[in-house]
Amino acid sequence: MRAAKREISTVFSRASVYAPAPMSIAVAVKSQGRVVIACDTKRTFGSGEVPEANLSDMKLRKVGNSYLATTGWGLYSNILDDYLATRRNARLVDARSIFAFFRVFWKDLHQRYSFVSDQRHDDESPFGDLDASFLIACPNGIYSVACDMSVTEFQQYYAIGSGAPYALGAMHALYKESGDPDVVARKATEAAMGLDLYCGGTVTAFSMRGATKRGASKRKKKR
Repeated sequence: MRAAKREISTVFSRASVYAPAPMSIAVAVKSQGRVVIACDTKRTFGSGEVPEANLSDMKLRKVGNSYLATTGWGLYSNILDDYLATRRNARLVDARSIFAFFRVFWKDLHQRYSFVSDQRHDDESPFGDLDASFLIACPNGIYSVACDMSVTEFQQYYAIGSGAPYALGAMHALYKESGDPDVVARKATEAAMGLDLYCGGTVTAFSMRGATKRGASKRKKKR
């Protein structure tokens, strides 16, 4: 009986500490000269969840003029808050600067946070694994950072997290029908929240004006 109690206690402690808490959904949409990023607020602990009135998880972080969303292990929220507090001049404005940021982040993860270990699920890959994915929205566009730190730019929309398949399907259907990026982002997030067990809570969204292409303003002035 005592052994059973210890086993149950161990299961719950492991679930709260080690489980990939924010399975989540994060989406970004670029349209009509604006970029919108949105996410849910639900946080899970293993197979358990906490009512939103008791815990609302903020999964978006402002970095300069950009917004960074993360999905994966809950501990990344603590690490990023601590890390970004010492890098107030961090720039996430294009694929090159984003890759440079995560290249340094990978190095600092192992130097400053010694409890972080390499996570490689594919033995055939020569690269390390962050065991998390990230989505960045900035005036220049939408960028995803995969677990192997590869950076990809998307011209219209993208989503990460366990609810991404549902959100991507919704955005594919809505993008041409509704030109409003805020509407598309919110409805895509709601679709994921309604269909994926690990997504829920409320929708948090931020909107920003897209960058003007160089030369566009000059052409207008000449006219």
